[in-house]
Amino acid sequence: MTLRVAVTGAAGRMGRTLIEAIANAEGCKLAAALERPTSSLIGADAGELAGLGKNGVAVSGDLLAVIDQFDLLIDFSVPVATLANAKLCGAHDKKIVIGTTGFDPEQKTELLASINSIAACMASNYSTGVNVCFKLLDIAAQVLNEDFDVEVYEAHHRHKIDAPSGTALSMGEVVAKALGRNLREVAVYGREGITGARKPETIGFATVRAGDIVGDHTVTFAADGERIEITHKASSRMSFARGAVRAAKWLGAQQPGLYNMQDVLGLN
Repeated sequence: MTLRVAVTGAAGRMGRTLIEAIANAEGCKLAAALERPTSSLIGADAGELAGLGKNGVAVSGDLLAVIDQFDLLIDFSVPVATLANAKLCGAHDKKIVIGTTGFDPEQKTELLASINSIAACMASNYSTGVNVCFKLLDIAAQVLNEDFDVEVYEAHHRHKIDAPSGTALSMGEVVAKALGRNLREVAVYGREGITGARKPETIGFATVRAGDIVGDHTVTFAADGERIEITHKASSRMSFARGAVRAAKWLGAQQPGLYNMQDVLGLN
């Protein structure tokens, strides 16, 4: 059975890449493509937008209008839009893969309430490589324990609107959990001036926004005399898109519940 997939932000960089990834994947097809209702590209052919040639899927500005045309929605947009889309998916028993980051605590609570009756996958990063890094970070933190300082560095393109990245925060959360710490209590999101000596329990974050950097992440474990760095560098959004499509195909066979990319890859 072919999984019918809808994609939000069809005219954006990630949306176009997702459309291409779906076209190259077996077992699924693009069934609907969404854009903002005010977009000048409403009605355009989604395949042409992705540089693939016509595929017969017209871009829509109304998710409800195409709700019966797909089985699963892939949403990489912004929190407000994702919340609205998740409510519709929950109400109409449509599965959803969520790649949106930057939710505040209230939005996260609202989102989880909207999708509690459907199969949903949420991840800060759908790259297979990044998710392997999450596993490596868990192992490293448990072994290195309290003897190493931990710092997280991330770099993205100039258009990214949230910082630190969702992936960087997830990396920090993996390390904090392995060390028995609460990230909210130990995170340091920048240093300036006379900061004093580094507190050993802290996990530091450094953020760069420049050019067209797709996504670089490095977690450093540093002690006297040695340093370990676990790094992932993305050179194309296709790594995220392929992972999201992999998650969609996996989710298509799952019962209602909240999953993440670690579940998809069998790493949990």
